[in-house]
Amino acid sequence: MIAIYTYQDLLAVGEDEGARMDFVYAMIGYHKESDQYEEAKVAQQYAKHRNVTIDEYQKLLYTISGQAVPDNYSANYKLKSNFFDRFVTQEVQFLLGNGLSLSEDSDKEKLGDDFDTRLQILGKYALVDGVAFGFWNYDHLETFRLTEFVPLYDEETGALSAGIRFWQIDSVKPLRATLYELDGYTEFIWRKDKGSVYKPKRQYVLSVRTSAADGSEIMDGENYPTFPIVPLWGNTAHQSELVGIREQIDAYDLIKSGFANDLDDASQIYWTIQNAGGMDDIDLVKFVERMKTVKAAVMDDDGARAEAHTMDVPYSAREALLERLRTDLYDDYMALDTKNIAGGATTATQIKAAYEPLNNKADMFEYCVLDFLGNLFYLAGINSEPSFTRSIMINTQENIQVLLQTAQILPPDYIVRKILETLGDGDKADEILQMIQDEEFRRMTENAAGFGETGDGQETSDAGSENP
Repeated sequence: MIAIYTYQDLLAVGEDEGARMDFVYAMIGYHKESDQYEEAKVAQQYAKHRNVTIDEYQKLLYTISGQAVPDNYSANYKLKSNFFDRFVTQEVQFLLGNGLSLSEDSDKEKLGDDFDTRLQILGKYALVDGVAFGFWNYDHLETFRLTEFVPLYDEETGALSAGIRFWQIDSVKPLRATLYELDGYTEFIWRKDKGSVYKPKRQYVLSVRTSAADGSEIMDGENYPTFPIVPLWGNTAHQSELVGIREQIDAYDLIKSGFANDLDDASQIYWTIQNAGGMDDIDLVKFVERMKTVKAAVMDDDGARAEAHTMDVPYSAREALLERLRTDLYDDYMALDTKNIAGGATTATQIKAAYEPLNNKADMFEYCVLDFLGNLFYLAGINSEPSFTRSIMINTQENIQVLLQTAQILPPDYIVRKILETLGDGDKADEILQMIQDEEFRRMTENAAGFGETGDGQETSDAGSENP
């Protein structure tokens, strides 16, 4: 069992640079051996459309004595489905795809121009790995994966109080690591297993003065009110979303690959030769090779006869099982299967019912995201309430009909705005409402100008005329 190390273990090391460097190097090794790290590595492979199980699968043959040997002769397709990445992407984009909304628009600018993109990336990391880490770096968010960050939690409070980010381009290249603490961060480097301090500890926020004569000079520094790296959990179970569905994905891919293997093998013609008992295995191989090349063979024995045969592979049971596994995968992950609402005129009620499992799953994920944002906003000095607009398909025709039926009791501006939102043009509402007002004003002006004119264009007056 791998030992669990905490923030208190870091404090026990003290401030000696050599001891702290050895501690950081050891923590990286322990982290790579942990179950959580291994689980995240496997999940990342599935998210890259690489099924680890089927990659390692080897077809076997058994000799008469029962010994297993690799089957290098028959077809061995390794077809891989992309269920996991599809499910994770759907959940992230459903909740976070339209970006974060804040009660104060000015607060959104404090988070940086690419905050919505970074949050979506962090959300996907969290679902795949089980947890991801957001580093608030002065005015923008940086994202760390579990496979590149060693968290050190406080034994007493359970809060993340320190951490080590590490990276290495290749095993023969230097290993870099940064130790993040409450009072600053230190950078280390190992070249051929020999470590040194790359940059000594410095505070997170530095005040720099730049002049033509002296260049850049650090004047002062400060830290954040709390640890600036915040964990985002993918779920309340604190585990990868691959857990529980991996076996079903493996079964789907293995059955599909086996089906392809059987079809490939069955497409080959096999031969039965009668009255040729003198042929040994070598003769049979030569016969098959000759049939493949010249498409003809001479039978030397009197009465010898060769017949070609093909096989029909049963498929109904496999098709049924694949469809069942596919349905179970969507049900167990609580994902939206668009095949159920893509065909025909689906009503708004049917669409809402199809989205309900995904809505419930997104609710649970949203709790984790809001907890993350609350801690992040404290670091960034933001007091706004966050909210998200979920991406949901609708029955456009049915929704517009409902809006038109309520036009008698609702303000016209509201009806126009809702119709435009339904059509996906909500950002043009102000422009179109202004166009409608301008058109109404133009008509009123034309009517006013034409009021009091006769049919032949001569003006009339309501006042009576005097007779001479």
